[in-house]
Amino acid sequence: MKIAIVTGTRPEIIKLSPVIRACQKKGINFVLINSGQHYSYEMDEIFYNELKLPKPDYNLEVGSGTHACQTGKIMCRVENILKLEKPDYLIVLGDTNTTLGSALAASKIPVKICHIEAGCRSYNRLMPEEINRVVTDHISDYLFVQSELVKNILLGEGIPENQIIVTGNTVVDSVYQNITHARESSKVLSKLSLSDKSYFLLTLHRQENVDDPKILNRILKGLDLVIQKYGLPVVFPVHPRSKKMIDLNEISVPNGIICIDPASYLDFLMLESCAKLILTDSGGVQFEACVLKVPCVTLREETEIPESVIVGANKIAGSEPLSILNSVEEMLLRNNNWDNPFGKGNSSELILDYLCSTFVRK
Repeated sequence: MKIAIVTGTRPEIIKLSPVIRACQKKGINFVLINSGQHYSYEMDEIFYNELKLPKPDYNLEVGSGTHACQTGKIMCRVENILKLEKPDYLIVLGDTNTTLGSALAASKIPVKICHIEAGCRSYNRLMPEEINRVVTDHISDYLFVQSELVKNILLGEGIPENQIIVTGNTVVDSVYQNITHARESSKVLSKLSLSDKSYFLLTLHRQENVDDPKILNRILKGLDLVIQKYGLPVVFPVHPRSKKMIDLNEISVPNGIICIDPASYLDFLMLESCAKLILTDSGGVQFEACVLKVPCVTLREETEIPESVIVGANKIAGSEPLSILNSVEEMLLRNNNWDNPFGKGNSSELILDYLCSTFVRK
């Protein structure tokens, strides 16, 4: 059996790292493809190095561009590799242009497509990620989902039940595999002169938030209210897209927000685990906050991860300043004794065991 695994962004590298390790452990033949959708050292190569992953067999270097250009480049270049390598399965994850482009290429060859983190829905078709995840789900052969809730979403869309496999989410595997190492090795708190639960953590990168100056300013106003009320700083690892838009629109960042360069995975895991509360528009961070038992406020109008809201780990705040402040207050009053709804940390093993059993039956 031969598997092609495609990464392209920071979250994909992190969430697929346990799958890569499990392939190595089980002696499964795999080829690793990196699209280069995230192409700076801080957003790409550092994660391969830090997580001690093998270097990709192929780096497509697609770089930035419009959604169509980026997806088209990925399709063309992945198609050539799949024809050369002839894998039995292609593994993609989540909702990026890398995910969609790779899956579309595989569907035409065809190579069986395995979509990890399938079935998530925000029901906001203005999000490019929503289009990517919906299309990928409907051309995939095997859909590995994090919960029964997500399985029911896919059943409602007409996906056959025998194609949907509940495994949990590999983000749990990654957190469990790396949190002890992060606590032992990361020096990020001392570098920033911070202590446990003495700060809030912010991530902000989605185009609907950072590309619109009015929305971005509203969010920053909300954060200013939070800082004024609680007297704690907000640590903000600034995504390249966010930095570009802040600079371009000459937006003033409130005092009390500590802007830092994008953090390595271990440093960021440490920042997450020690934060008093996390504010984010990232899906991956919502997952990680829930697993780490850190209260989360989501700076969006909806989420594709409703399980975190249902168990009480997450509150949807939107972008209005008072809503952000009230959501922070509500989450800080909650107990962080919720159950993790995303699996036991063995999702990667379950996924590969399933593929091995399917391959044997051929």
